[in-house]
Amino acid sequence: TTHWVRVTLQIPSEFAGKEVRLLFNPGCESMVWSADGQPLQGLTGGSGFDRRHEFILTSKAGSKEAKRVLYLEVACNGMFGLGDYLIGPPDPNRHFTLEPVELVVKRPKAWALYHDMTVLQQILDELSKESPRWWQALSTADKVMTAYDAADESSVDDCLEITREFFKAKTGDAAHQVYAIGNCHIDTAWLWPYDETKRKIARSWSTQLGLLERYPDYMFAASQAQQFEWLKELYPGLFARVKEQIKQGRFIPIGGTWVEMDCNIPSGESLVRQFVLGQGFFEENFGERCKVFWLPDTFGYSSQLPQIVRLAGAEYFFTQKLSWNNINKFPHTTFRWVGLDGSDVLCHMCPAETYTAEAKASQLISSVKKHKDIGYTNESLYLYGFGDGGGGPSEEMLERMARMRDVNALPKVKHAHPNEFYDHVDKNRKDLVTWNGELYFELHRGTYTSQAKTKKQNRQSEYILRDVEMLSTIARGLGKDLEYPAAEITRLWKLVCLNQFHDVIPGSSIEMVYKDSDAIYADVLSSARDMKEKAVVALFGDSGVCAAEEATGMLVFNSTSWPRTDVIAVPGMSQGLGVNQVRKQDQAALMVAAAVPGGGVQVVSSANDADAVPVSAYRDSNGLVVLENLY
Repeated sequence: TTHWVRVTLQIPSEFAGKEVRLLFNPGCESMVWSADGQPLQGLTGGSGFDRRHEFILTSKAGSKEAKRVLYLEVACNGMFGLGDYLIGPPDPNRHFTLEPVELVVKRPKAWALYHDMTVLQQILDELSKESPRWWQALSTADKVMTAYDAADESSVDDCLEITREFFKAKTGDAAHQVYAIGNCHIDTAWLWPYDETKRKIARSWSTQLGLLERYPDYMFAASQAQQFEWLKELYPGLFARVKEQIKQGRFIPIGGTWVEMDCNIPSGESLVRQFVLGQGFFEENFGERCKVFWLPDTFGYSSQLPQIVRLAGAEYFFTQKLSWNNINKFPHTTFRWVGLDGSDVLCHMCPAETYTAEAKASQLISSVKKHKDIGYTNESLYLYGFGDGGGGPSEEMLERMARMRDVNALPKVKHAHPNEFYDHVDKNRKDLVTWNGELYFELHRGTYTSQAKTKKQNRQSEYILRDVEMLSTIARGLGKDLEYPAAEITRLWKLVCLNQFHDVIPGSSIEMVYKDSDAIYADVLSSARDMKEKAVVALFGDSGVCAAEEATGMLVFNSTSWPRTDVIAVPGMSQGLGVNQVRKQDQAALMVAAAVPGGGVQVVSSANDADAVPVSAYRDSNGLVVLENLY
């Protein structure tokens, strides 16, 4: 359920000159809205490490603040739906509790010391005692504990002087360079339906817009053109703010595809459509195509992709998923991936082995330790931020990143556009290794068998949309009276590509998602059949077409590129055609269309069936039912 909470608040005069925040924790996801109906920021309730309860009301309160009114849209679901996170069914009886709502003022110096000490602790946890820097960190922490006096707030200044000395020691010129980019990987559907994703996008991206305004060197990346289109349609004011940050190079559209799709089940045509729709949207709305193909979470990668990526105007590929392999660890971090036709793309898999990192010293050190190609290139990408509605990087993460930017004991860190990382590697790399063919993911292996109905409907949709385009194009080319249905074909391809998301078509989502996908496929197939029928009538309507009861044969069109022989069924025409075989459930005429040429037509009548041997059904001596055909 969704609940709206109206909050009327008055900032007290004693908060004058200070930054004031609203604390609101409903235990679930929520969105702060202004009184005039603009989304301001997402909140993540609960007490987990990913909690986000604070909303800044003003950076500097006046002495006489007027009353304010805000609206809180409270969505009664956890960040991972209503189940147990293990893809369990949603629990309709799950309840959430709203904690007391407060106005608070933070103590900036105390929080600065907290962030300093957090990074110090992480360095101590990660380095060995053989490192002089470990002992320096320990000595710094010990001095801080000695200097701090809980009864004397001024002691915090002394502590900050101590930590400042530690962080003054810089990293050397030859240190590993980490290119950091904030993100909040949002599954377009998974443990929640599409409609909830639309709200997750608004909650997360509005939060990031606020952080982009407060941290001038910070950059944030988001993929999936479908999510941008939803934002444009449902939250136009928020989309305008995103677009402005894109112009400034701070909010980065990335990936080039409609969704982060599965790459095993969709056809080659579907993979192409993902780029046609995705790159088309980014170019139309933001003025440029994406250079980086971005699939951090998909379950394996077809060997067709390097060629398609290149033809779509991209040059680079990012993923991370193969680090989850449960049998063979993938042997490379940065390499050239070569496809079936010899096309290649520069590929990188972040050695921190996560796309939702938490700005921890241990993860930055792992970016060095686990980099398998560091002899060829001394750089790596680092993706951080809470995903799936968690809002992306938090204020705490950005504070830690500021402290770890250039400090001895850690690699160098800089906020950067992924293009900058790839361009630098491409220009300065030394003899990178190559990987030929498929990138196989050794986990999630049930993706070929789960939700068979979804997979069947996907293939039916791919086939019929191809037929619609082919027949409509031929009809227009021959000057027939048919308006090419470009807009409707595009609409349907967007829906098909949406359902190819990497947690939908493989079968790893909750039941609710498949109810949505079934409705989408019903729409696609119904509309496509109508368009196909119109194209057929336009093409062959003057070729002796008559009523079913008067028919003596059928005109069959083979839309494939090879000759076909198949049994065809035409409901309601058995009597008119005088056939000797009918389908029981609908009395459809069953006839053989033999050797119909690829891309050609052929008249089929009951005479074609003269030599056909019917299927027989009988019980054998053991009482078993036997179905038998000519073969």
